[in-house]
Amino acid sequence: MIPVTHSAPPPNIVFVLIDDMGYADLSCYGNTLAKTENIDKLAREGVRFTQFYVSAPICSPSRTGLLTGQYPQRWRINSFLETRASNTKRGMAQWLDVKAPSVARELQKAGYTTGHFGKWHLGGQRDVGDAPLITEYGFDASLTQFEGLGDRILPLLDAYDGKPPRKHALGSDNLGRGNITWLERSKVTGAFASRAQAFMTEARAKNKPFFVNLWLDDVHSPFFPPKSLRGDGGKKTLYNAVVQDMDRQLGPLLEYIRTVPNTLVIVASDNGPEPGAGSAGPFRGQKGNLYEGGIREPLIVWGPGLVKPGVVNEKTVVTSVDLFPSLLALAGKPQAHDGENLSDALLGKKQPLRRRPIFWKRPPDRPGPSASERFPDLAVREGDWKLLCMTDGTAPQLYDLKSDPSETINRASEQPERVRQLTEKLLAWNKSLP
Repeated sequence: MIPVTHSAPPPNIVFVLIDDMGYADLSCYGNTLAKTENIDKLAREGVRFTQFYVSAPICSPSRTGLLTGQYPQRWRINSFLETRASNTKRGMAQWLDVKAPSVARELQKAGYTTGHFGKWHLGGQRDVGDAPLITEYGFDASLTQFEGLGDRILPLLDAYDGKPPRKHALGSDNLGRGNITWLERSKVTGAFASRAQAFMTEARAKNKPFFVNLWLDDVHSPFFPPKSLRGDGGKKTLYNAVVQDMDRQLGPLLEYIRTVPNTLVIVASDNGPEPGAGSAGPFRGQKGNLYEGGIREPLIVWGPGLVKPGVVNEKTVVTSVDLFPSLLALAGKPQAHDGENLSDALLGKKQPLRRRPIFWKRPPDRPGPSASERFPDLAVREGDWKLLCMTDGTAPQLYDLKSDPSETINRASEQPERVRQLTEKLLAWNKSLP
């Protein structure tokens, strides 16, 4: 008789995305100015990656890559979504097309109940009130902030200076299309986490696997931590206070998840740090440019019984567009777009080398510090080599990231053939975009 085999049930998935956090802003990645004990514990008990990249050095395109598994420029989102006029001026769509692939929609088809709680920034901000609701992208429930539509939490900024807290909405309070709750800025992360926990409890009661985006408003400016953590009130002090308190607010949810079997938690950030606030550690660059500091981010994967504990993966290069095929593979529904299935790396089972190069395009509104000092327009990484150049292929910068992760020694003049090959691939990719 042939034995009957039973496949493992699909895992619950919780994706925690922190906003504008540098590579070195968690204490498990080297921060000594803030303690992130809850997230550090996940890193100790799970897999911590040192070579994770987002698909853009700024919020909206980075999030597009995470949701769609495709380079965001394919959907005409190449910088942060702002006002209608600003989006048009920069050649951008007003929101992410609902026809774009969505990991939530695919998991929904596979039987998951799906929720998005926190920042969206893929449409429905400033004066763009006719964008699709988050639920139109494959989410059964949502609660967002001022850069999305539907029910939302808008922050009150209290500097504890004797003046009343001021509202921070950027026009969202004029758009309608959802209930608005005003809440002290330093309590917003906890509110999103609480709503996510309630959603998970509801899913468990229905005996359904869940997929949850918990995309935090922290640690993006403006920085308004609790009064007890404000210290000298300097930008970096306030920023690190927000980092530490964000971790504290996540604590109850993470403890709850420990009681939920078969649950995978992913923690990452969407782009490099704001200058003067966060830290990219050893890396050059920051939010808005294509040097490592703008696009290399923390990535932690945790799940008791699912993930091999105590792994530091310094070998596998993972990108945000890889999460789409990797998560679908874990759910038993393999599908790929621009990314690769690196699910074995996420679970700590293997440390594979990626097969494809990775491409980036600089946000058009981040040209550089001056007209004479411009940031590179394009970048590609293949193996240990990274090339940056302008859109016409000029001004090449070539770095060996294995020996020079800080991008200090330009080897373009020493490696003309490598420069030619990488430039050719990079310009061909750029030409393929809308």
